[in-house]
Amino acid sequence: MANNDRVCVGAIAGAFGVKGEVRLKSFCSTPADIAAYGPLWTEDGGRQFTVKLTRPVTGGLGARLSGVATKEEGDALKGVTLWADRDRLPALPDDEFYHADLIGLDVFDTGGAALGKVRAIQNFGASDILEIYAPGRKSTLMLPFTRAVVPTVDLKARRIVADPPEELE
Repeated sequence: MANNDRVCVGAIAGAFGVKGEVRLKSFCSTPADIAAYGPLWTEDGGRQFTVKLTRPVTGGLGARLSGVATKEEGDALKGVTLWADRDRLPALPDDEFYHADLIGLDVFDTGGAALGKVRAIQNFGASDILEIYAPGRKSTLMLPFTRAVVPTVDLKARRIVADPPEELE
């Protein structure tokens, strides 16, 4: 299965307890939904897990993953990202996007000039920010992902039209 057929929904933050329970970081808007999209896969597709949530824990969710029975096995998975098959995820409203769908899109200004490609989506607490990379630019361009600054996202054409504030250009 091609990697764009899966979306990253969380990561394993390490073992929790001694019987193979792990701490999950959920990237879902409703954190507990991570258990509903299974089975979940490692990024390379080499392993899959069914997820059973056990309890809320500091900084995430306690969970049991199929095939993980010891603290050592849980710790060995620390940092592994978890991916769900895209067709298991809910459809989004027109003005919402999965981050995985935005990364790599070409970004143009309202006059059609290329600004670069989306390298990542950051969130420092207030709202999402598109990190735009362009060859020859000394630093990445950080654009607030708001309708005013990013009026058009066209997934079919794989392009974004942005109207960056003058101080950001």
